Amino acid sequence: MAGSQKARSGDADFVVVANRLPIDMERLPDGSVTWKRSPGGLVTALEPLLRKQRGAWIGWPGIVDGPEEPIVEEDLQLFPVRLSADDVAEYYEGFSNATLWPLYHDVIVKPIYHREWWDRYVDVNRRFAEATSRAAAEGATVWVQDYQLQLVPKMLRMLRPDLTIGFFLHIPFPPVELFMQMPWRTEIIEGLLGADLVGFHLPGGAQNFLFLSRRLVGTNTSRASVGVRSRFGEVQLGDRTVKVGAFPISIDSADLDRKARTRDIRRRAKELRAELGNPRKILLGVDRLDYTKGIDVRLKAFSELLAEGRAKRDDTVLVQLATPSRERVESYRVLRSEIEQQVGHINGEYGEVGHPVVHYIHRPVPRDDLIAFFVAADVMLVTPLRDGMNLVAKEYVACRSDLGGALVLSEFTGAAAELRQAYLTNPHDLEGVKDTIEAAVNQTAEEGRRRMRALRRQVLAHDVDRWARSFLDVLGNANSPGDPD
Repeated sequence: MAGSQKARSGDADFVVVANRLPIDMERLPDGSVTWKRSPGGLVTALEPLLRKQRGAWIGWPGIVDGPEEPIVEEDLQLFPVRLSADDVAEYYEGFSNATLWPLYHDVIVKPIYHREWWDRYVDVNRRFAEATSRAAAEGATVWVQDYQLQLVPKMLRMLRPDLTIGFFLHIPFPPVELFMQMPWRTEIIEGLLGADLVGFHLPGGAQNFLFLSRRLVGTNTSRASVGVRSRFGEVQLGDRTVKVGAFPISIDSADLDRKARTRDIRRRAKELRAELGNPRKILLGVDRLDYTKGIDVRLKAFSELLAEGRAKRDDTVLVQLATPSRERVESYRVLRSEIEQQVGHINGEYGEVGHPVVHYIHRPVPRDDLIAFFVAADVMLVTPLRDGMNLVAKEYVACRSDLGGALVLSEFTGAAAELRQAYLTNPHDLEGVKDTIEAAVNQTAEEGRRRMRALRRQVLAHDVDRWARSFLDVLGNANSPGDPD
């Protein structure tokens, strides 16, 4: 992106609202601010639409008390929302990540319900809604993203009833009995019902939401069909109809496929194998360091496989790449300590000098190195206790044009509904996880090719662009009669 200039207000026909802008800002020692692009899957999918339709992106730039001046690059307008240190502590680290995140991930860690955090969440959501209202043109389409901004749809509708509003939740939506713990449960459901279309990864999440809408808001709820295969439902709210649907997110699979085939990546993958001592089998985990990801489960399973002689310490290694995450939240600090203790114990028990059996890296890994790890790994371990989708599983598959490798995948990821040819496992059943890893390690080349071919067919056909277009197509028809399915 080039330098910034003044953006005109209120002329954006398509507005994306997310907790973060697609840039990373940092404050230099002299007090000035610089920034660089941080394109994730979402911006990759939406950028062409944003450019084509006079688009705008509303979000926090990633630094405390950052600038609020709009940034314009070509036809893309970025509108920063300023957050104070208290906002970050109470809205983001507090309510978003110590209340909502654990509640929505099956209460693996106990959620904390602080009234002060809730008040701050309401306040910050209001600021996002007001910034969106100022940026959006008459009759614009607005797409609100994720759990940090669940109140924005209703707030925005009250400010701008002319807008078409979509909301997509990127994490699981919890079962009804868990959601009912939330002291502000009705306010959150009402917030989401401000949208014309509410999207989830899986039909189960959509059905949980439909049930709660009827129970908490007293709406008329009709479903296309009650079975888990139904994609769309409706909530009648006065004279408005809110559509509710399942839209499994994906990745830019063609781009990953292309990069993984390049000579440089192939060479780096060979170097990685050599650096690891050219073992017969490389097991790989790639995760944010988060208690939902089941990193401890795979370490425990690997340790027991070594103890039982079902994995050989002289020819099998496990590489765990754990990106730092939310390090100011107490449960994350505890998790890091426990994981590092586990790694030390396994290496102390089974490693040799200069030859650890677990290679643990707790820092961000450059994208090209990550792709090379995917190409090098014989078995990808994706064992979350709960995950909305898990895109790492899809990224691994997209990188395996050689039809090599095996994917061990938790049943409790959204991806498991699509990647049926993976080695599916229940992460709560340690013996089952061990058996599944052993089966993946020892698969025949023919079996591996058969499974990977089927997985790649799914991942390459259903990419992030298809996901975005399917959501926006339904949103575009949200106010027209009839079921879009």
